[in-house]
Amino acid sequence: MELADEITIPASRAKVYEALNDVDILKACIPGCEELEKESDTELVAKVTLKVGPVKARFSGRVTLDPGRAPDAFSLAGEGDGGVAGFAKGGADVELVEDGDTTILRYTARAETGGKIAQLGGRLITSTAKKLSKMFFEKFEKIMSGEVELEKAS
Repeated sequence: MELADEITIPASRAKVYEALNDVDILKACIPGCEELEKESDTELVAKVTLKVGPVKARFSGRVTLDPGRAPDAFSLAGEGDGGVAGFAKGGADVELVEDGDTTILRYTARAETGGKIAQLGGRLITSTAKKLSKMFFEKFEKIMSGEVELEKAS
């Protein structure tokens, strides 16, 4: 499954790139994210609870960032284990294009699932992935515009 979209963020490319590498911002934007910790500049570990149709699962996973083309673009890849619910793995390529005082964020994401979740069918998984991706980017845009205050972990 592959998803692609673009969103305009009311901030400079440098600020958008910095925010996409801020653990507090990412944790606030990732739907169902319970824990997100930086192990190194390119490695994150996460615990996320998601509901896909009738299956609710808590995934433990790892995300690897590839900032080789920063700040114009970067890639990430990850995988998570949801126990009996199955697994998910995938990645995304993100491109940041300066457009005056705003930044156009384009992304292409791909995902693969296995186990119980994969048995739910492609349409349900794709619609859930689109919904979660939309939730992430809407929250990200609201944080970047100042519409939503970021709650800092204490």
